[in-house]
Amino acid sequence: MTDQPNSGTAYSAESIKVLKGLEAVRKRPGMYIGSTSQSGLHHLVYEVVDNSIDEALAGACDRIEVLIHKDSTVSVVDNGRGIPVDMHQKEGRPALEVVMTTLHAGGKFDKDSYKVSGGLHGVGVSVVNALSEKLEVEVIRDGQKYYQAYSRGKPLADMRTLGPAAGRGTKVTFLADREVFETLDYNFDILSQRLREQAFLNAGIYIRIHDERSDKSHDFQFHGGLEQFVQTLNRGHQTLHQPPIHLKRTKDNVEVEVALQYNDTYNENVFSYVNTINTLDGGTHLIGFRSALTRVLNSYGTREKLFKNDKLSLAGEDVREGLSAVISVKVPEPQFEGQTKAKLGNSEVKGIVESVVSEGLNDFFETNPAAAKIIILKSVSAAVAREAARKARELARRKTVLDSGSLPGKLADCTARDPAVSELFIVEGDSAGGSAKQARNREFQAILPIKGKILNVEKARADKMLGNEEIRTLITAIGAGVGMDFDATKPRYHKIILMTDADVDGAHIRTLLLTFVFRQMRPLIDSGYVFIAQPPLFRLSKATKNFYAWADEERDRLMETEFGGSKGVHVQRYKGLGEMNPEQLWETTMDPERRVLRKVNLADAVQANEIFSILMGDEVEPRRLFIQENALNVQNLDV
Repeated sequence: MTDQPNSGTAYSAESIKVLKGLEAVRKRPGMYIGSTSQSGLHHLVYEVVDNSIDEALAGACDRIEVLIHKDSTVSVVDNGRGIPVDMHQKEGRPALEVVMTTLHAGGKFDKDSYKVSGGLHGVGVSVVNALSEKLEVEVIRDGQKYYQAYSRGKPLADMRTLGPAAGRGTKVTFLADREVFETLDYNFDILSQRLREQAFLNAGIYIRIHDERSDKSHDFQFHGGLEQFVQTLNRGHQTLHQPPIHLKRTKDNVEVEVALQYNDTYNENVFSYVNTINTLDGGTHLIGFRSALTRVLNSYGTREKLFKNDKLSLAGEDVREGLSAVISVKVPEPQFEGQTKAKLGNSEVKGIVESVVSEGLNDFFETNPAAAKIIILKSVSAAVAREAARKARELARRKTVLDSGSLPGKLADCTARDPAVSELFIVEGDSAGGSAKQARNREFQAILPIKGKILNVEKARADKMLGNEEIRTLITAIGAGVGMDFDATKPRYHKIILMTDADVDGAHIRTLLLTFVFRQMRPLIDSGYVFIAQPPLFRLSKATKNFYAWADEERDRLMETEFGGSKGVHVQRYKGLGEMNPEQLWETTMDPERRVLRKVNLADAVQANEIFSILMGDEVEPRRLFIQENALNVQNLDV
């Protein structure tokens, strides 16, 4: 809460519009924050931060700080105008109390206070208050500091003035309600990713997150905005043109900003936002962008005679091959589908975005013909490969029929036909595959051994990828298609478990498999269907005692607590799954009652994309730097 450049817009109690109270929030919290799991817990932080971001969008805030305290409370501090504290004429209470205790009360319903807002559903901080054991708010404005505390949405006392104070801003500190949430364990990396996005989308704003539990901190400030965002997405790739194409224009009160840049890969990587909210499911703004991109590239290619075949027409998938882009729109009254704001529904936005992108791209191509030609020729190459890929997809699709006769011969399927209870172990090598087939519970566990290292799909087009035998086997076994044809409702197993050796080769194979799943079957990760098996590293035995350990520390602890020291203890270091007999493999790695599985989560899509690009892409220098930066963090080094 510090000094901040002035905003010319008045923000007072008269700006606060009241629609209704908080009655339903505690009864059905999932309706307002999505869930009561960790994702819902994080949503509380997002709602408070979004209020500060709205101040930034209004030109009244340029600094936001998020603090995760050791006692599981969270503070969000900004240097905006401060929530109004004067008496609300209609409610007869201070505006601060109205905002904090009344659902759909806030300046976002007053067009003069906020032209655009990320929290247009209007739940915001009042829902956070309703779902907190305790919430405290401090406001500095007009030279005074004001304070009020609440419990589960109700004031503990009247708002009071603490005395003179310099600067301005708002500080909200809350403790999420243990009666509502399954956990109060905040994930620093997930919150940090969200704040980094906000810093990209609001060029120049300074955002800091500090976790007192671990003393970790991240500071974000990107003066390059969306252009810098796209350059981050393309880290590790060879780009086809410099700098990124940047388009920004306001039309019919909708601000459209787009940054895009092509690279030499075969993947599309596009992020879309409305009023700084990540629209994971896209919407009309994304449709408008894609439509404009396809039309402009076809028109330019035809006009400049860049198509050798006059009948050639670029499809959407052709022009998006190797594309990294960020689309951000600011809409005064957005219509989202659902409280999680995952999809924009405003029909008029499609035409606005389409118009802005078409005009901007045409202007860019006319003034940058060399870059335009490179982009068009890459799209033409993609179109030529598309037909071969289509034939390969058809072949793969025909092989995904659920009739067991069409499944790969090497797949030892389970007898269950309910995907919800079925598990597929993708196992490295025939030896380990043989042990796993003997060890498994045939009722619900299927085994698919793969030989060697599968194709690195980060460097391969769809036609080459689908021509790879091991990948075709994976596609057929999972049974849901691949790439744009992937159907998230069709996987034959809701647990797909990668089970590889605990050595360098095993780690490489696992990374290749994860790259394939991330690039070609990402809904499996989004649905929580992908897991990594954790076979033990050690077997300790002495006389009739046998124990397994998954880490060096656990091995040493077992030696002391179970054997009274290392004397006479035989320690076997497992390097391959094939070193275990079926009984050992079952009891350590496959038995649902005793095994350890790590679920593959996508907490940070931007960072995941960057890591896969660095580790599996063509560029050597970023990979060398990554290894140097992370060398000291390596575990279980195989030398």
